[in-house]
Amino acid sequence: MDQVADVLRDAAERLLDRLDDTNRRFTDALDVGGRGVVAPLLRARGMRVVSCDLSPAMAAANGGLCVAADEECLPFAPGSFDLIVASLSLHWINDLPGALLQLRRALRPEGLLLASLPALGTLAELRFALTEAEAEIAGGASPRVSPFPELRDCAHLLQRAGFTLPVADVEDIRLLYANPFALLTDLRAAGETNAIRERSRSVPNRALFPAALARVPADGDRIGVSLRMAVMTGWAPG
Repeated sequence: MDQVADVLRDAAERLLDRLDDTNRRFTDALDVGGRGVVAPLLRARGMRVVSCDLSPAMAAANGGLCVAADEECLPFAPGSFDLIVASLSLHWINDLPGALLQLRRALRPEGLLLASLPALGTLAELRFALTEAEAEIAGGASPRVSPFPELRDCAHLLQRAGFTLPVADVEDIRLLYANPFALLTDLRAAGETNAIRERSRSVPNRALFPAALARVPADGDRIGVSLRMAVMTGWAPG
């Protein structure tokens, strides 16, 4: 996880910048799946922070008060927090509408949910390169990059969960690699491997990944891929 900490921190800082757009002062925050990055940033803003993660080890990495908990069955009483932050973690939840409903219940009236997740367009360069290379080598292609939601779906999910003033917008982060294979290493280190049920279970042709990475567009003397981050804000009803 340390090797991708800079990317996770950049994403978290961009998300928390949205707090500067409100005149509210938050005191009690819940960090959902922050991977050791979000909680210190919240504490630096003077907040009391509880961190939760499905993995006990990842929960403990946040320091301070932490709870190993399933995001789909949160152990917090209604109205426990006035701020909930989920930085690049919600896309691994099976029942996202249900989890958002629980997060809204855990907020106090007029509390804020601030969340981000990869949106459609993330890793588009890698997705296209893998599909094209595998079709050429094997005569067909298996999905090898997880699907991502469209931006309009994110705002709709917030509204469905009962949040008021739901907003979803985009932050684009460009990732550049001198060594193309470092991209695949970073994705694995971040736990962002392919989770599609219909993915191929067979060992891919050994020529697939070199051929695909050679097709990723160059950005100067490096290859570049996109992290298109949907930023979601919603308020608990007053």
